Amino acid sequence: MDTVAKIMKKPITIENSDSILKAMTRMIDLKKSRLLTTNKSGKITGIITEKDIGFFLLLNYSEKNLAEIPVSSIEKTLIEVSGPTPIKDAAEIITSKKIGSLGVSSSDTIGIVTKTDLVHYYLQHYVGHKRVGDAMTVSYSSMHLDDPLYKIVSKMIDDKVSRLIIKDKEDAVKGIVTFRDLFRVSMTLGKDSEVLDNSDPVISVIFPRKGFLSQSGFGGTTFAKDIMTPNIITVDYNDDLVMACTVMIDENINGVGVLINDQLSGIISKTDIVRELSKLN
Repeated sequence: MDTVAKIMKKPITIENSDSILKAMTRMIDLKKSRLLTTNKSGKITGIITEKDIGFFLLLNYSEKNLAEIPVSSIEKTLIEVSGPTPIKDAAEIITSKKIGSLGVSSSDTIGIVTKTDLVHYYLQHYVGHKRVGDAMTVSYSSMHLDDPLYKIVSKMIDDKVSRLIIKDKEDAVKGIVTFRDLFRVSMTLGKDSEVLDNSDPVISVIFPRKGFLSQSGFGGTTFAKDIMTPNIITVDYNDDLVMACTVMIDENINGVGVLINDQLSGIISKTDIVRELSKLN
């Protein structure tokens, strides 16, 4: 099997004294889910991801807006491997450590390998090796259209998931909420220091911003139906696993629904594909 040096990408960085808002804007502009962080001298010091920002926003009750909070407050240590590391070993590390990427180092950090890079590699080399049904997660977490954001977020944390299926009162599937949806809505709501609640037709109430888990602020005034992505993208249980890889890469998403007899019966994610890659001989 090839080594990580063959598939690594050049790091995209942000200074850790910059604001979380600037990091989020950079991620969205570049369509990246992670940035390596540097000190003022340009030396790489860590990593910041969409999920790091997501969890920070979920748990943060600060009334500061995102332009006032530095990247250094949430950056994480970058786990690194050397260039000659086999791709299978990199997949095993990412799976066991439950992380989304690895730095590639010589004397300094020279590259990064992400789950997306590993999914690309699987797509290019393992056509016909596995079906979607062989790798899928045969369950999913769900909430309803009128559930408020703080309940959505609490469910994600309790179930340790990055996505929730959203249903109507009759339990028909209507959409999906992911960390990326939370990430995007926070670009608007997180910049404000106050939140206006007009849900009562008689009165308007202004709350401090606070975090997603707060029942006041936008945690209680924003609902699943307001932020969900409708029309879940799906693949079939019997499709080649590379079909799921192709769809995720083409649509720039981290997971898709799996249909069995035209019914949503599970999820296949990049994590599932990396896990399969780690098992290969």
